[in-house]
Amino acid sequence: MHKNDSSFKDKVVLITGASSGIGEALAKTFAKEGAFQALLARRLDRLQQLVTTCQQLGGKAAAIKADVTKENDLANAVTQVHQTLGTIDVVIANAGFGVKGYAENLTLEDFKRQYETNVWGVLRTLYATLEDLKKSKGRFVIVGSVLGHVTLPEYAPYTMSKYALTALAETLFFELAPYGISVTLISPGFIRTEFRDINNMGVYEKNENDSLPDWMRFSADKTAKIIVKAVRLRQRERIITGFGKLAVFVGRSFPGLLPRFFRIVMKKKNSKPKLK
Repeated sequence: MHKNDSSFKDKVVLITGASSGIGEALAKTFAKEGAFQALLARRLDRLQQLVTTCQQLGGKAAAIKADVTKENDLANAVTQVHQTLGTIDVVIANAGFGVKGYAENLTLEDFKRQYETNVWGVLRTLYATLEDLKKSKGRFVIVGSVLGHVTLPEYAPYTMSKYALTALAETLFFELAPYGISVTLISPGFIRTEFRDINNMGVYEKNENDSLPDWMRFSADKTAKIIVKAVRLRQRERIITGFGKLAVFVGRSFPGLLPRFFRIVMKKKNSKPKLK
């Protein structure tokens, strides 16, 4: 481990999707450690409020409006980081959302929109920051999902995108090692954030039908603390929530079990008579 590698004080941390949820919680956690942060998202007003909070917590932060689906936004953001904070030490590729629906009811545009943010957005983040990470022997963190290991009905675009990130993280783990760059894949289960309130167009829309039990979820703050520890230790992967760990264990140990279970569930659901 490098000298002072365990401390994030005065380290430059870039976080995409920082305006809410896990990204916002991470910004507050890094701020408590005295990090210098570049907070990126589309909602500049939310970022500016977060900058004030981070400063109150003992950190330094800059709000940068950026959309990971735009070709030049990440490169321009990194230029601003160099001007205000310096060389980047830690990159958290966190921006993402979920397209939901049965595949037969979705379109190619739905799948493209999902990949544009969840996959190409991560790659844009990587390419915009890679030279900095080579200089700092830094850390590249990909926020994937438990659904990058197991699948659920109605989440084909999302699971495809997260499986792609799992593969990307595993590849980068050994490709970037010669530069001293660590790659950490974060695979969260259900977290209490706005994630389930974002519609298929990537726009906030309160989900009044969210019936997911609270015991299955972790708070964003608890999740952020776990992630920061994993980044500090340069861990290869961290699966978050007990339910998420169980799902991944079952999926890896008994690969045919969950698909068969959901197949039975879907058959029963579709066999029920529809009300007129």
